[in-house]
Amino acid sequence: MTGVLGAIQFLTRIPIRMGAAAPHQRIVPWFPFVGALIGVGVGAVAVGLAELVPPSVAATTAVIAGLMITGAFHEDGLADVADAFGGGATRERRFEILKDSRHGTYGVAALCASIVLRVVAGASIATQAAMFAGFVAAHALGRTAAVPAMLVVPPATDAGLGADHARRLPIASTLLGVGSGLAIATLATGWWVLWLVGVATVATSATCLLAVRKIGGLVGDVLGAVEQVVECTVLVTITALSTRYGVWWG
Repeated sequence: MTGVLGAIQFLTRIPIRMGAAAPHQRIVPWFPFVGALIGVGVGAVAVGLAELVPPSVAATTAVIAGLMITGAFHEDGLADVADAFGGGATRERRFEILKDSRHGTYGVAALCASIVLRVVAGASIATQAAMFAGFVAAHALGRTAAVPAMLVVPPATDAGLGADHARRLPIASTLLGVGSGLAIATLATGWWVLWLVGVATVATSATCLLAVRKIGGLVGDVLGAVEQVVECTVLVTITALSTRYGVWWG
């Protein structure tokens, strides 16, 4: 239980009391599962409110609920990366910007774009069943994508979150965690998961390649950006799928 509780404590603002902080190598394999739990909460808010208010209001409230659950953890990483990669002319300057807690124009624009896109995509999903499945899959795959990135992409520095994960992740349990994320997304969306995993892979690869080019590899903020890019991409894809096909259990 230490791993899952540590992952909940790390990824959310849910008050979890533990005697000592769980090591990263134990909590990372649980990221996809915790992401799915967040997606269930967000999807439940969206579907519950959709019975009472227009879809746009339901989707907006659901996304806000997600921000409250996570404390905008990944959004902060996306904003930092946007500022650093957009405004930093050199590798050294990009690292300085990543360490700055303030957000500039690029960061605010990326943050707003992510929130608006998720709200509009959520409100545009054709059915309530697909809306629920979409939020579950988007959150699960967003956290799942960050896990193989830690295994494959080199860390940008010798210290910090990215380097710590890359050195210590146990391969077997980490791959099991990735498998659990894919299984949950499959349970939620059925054969749609083939498309969703495909676009998630492209989005993850593009974000990681940009990070390698700009700063030489991964840092914690890049992992947050990976989650956000994948979450948005999955939701957009589900808007397209739901207009043509019904979700398998809906």
